[in-house]
Amino acid sequence: MLFTILILAACSSVDCPLNNTVYANYKLMGKVTTLPDMLTISTTRQDGSDSILINRQVNTDSFYLPMSYGLDVDTLYFQTNTLIDTVCIEKTNHPHFESVDCGLNYFHTITGVSCTHNAIDSIVINKKEVTYDISQQHFYIYFKEYRF
Repeated sequence: MLFTILILAACSSVDCPLNNTVYANYKLMGKVTTLPDMLTISTTRQDGSDSILINRQVNTDSFYLPMSYGLDVDTLYFQTNTLIDTVCIEKTNHPHFESVDCGLNYFHTITGVSCTHNAIDSIVINKKEVTYDISQQHFYIYFKEYRF
């Protein structure tokens, strides 16, 4: 009987999602739907060090970026050739717990976005809730129409 219980306990399933990462989805819109030149996106970590999230990506039309768990504002630096824009994303962070086996993750609600306007014309929030679903386009980015 003890053997049967151990077998049943060993066969229990854990319902962790297969995709348990939380990324925001960015889509280029407007007249510039693909950046022909290199795009580098970086951020500053909480300890003050820099972190490159995308390095010299070419022919970009969309991308995914992680969001911080502990900050209320994420600051991103978009560099296209010699132009650099600062993008600030305001958000609230919500702990999301499914089971001990899956661990704790954070979902986010985007409350605002602002940017400088060197290469970027504007950024619009399309979908405020950021969860495991990366098919949702959270931000629409409109780049200015000129050669970078």
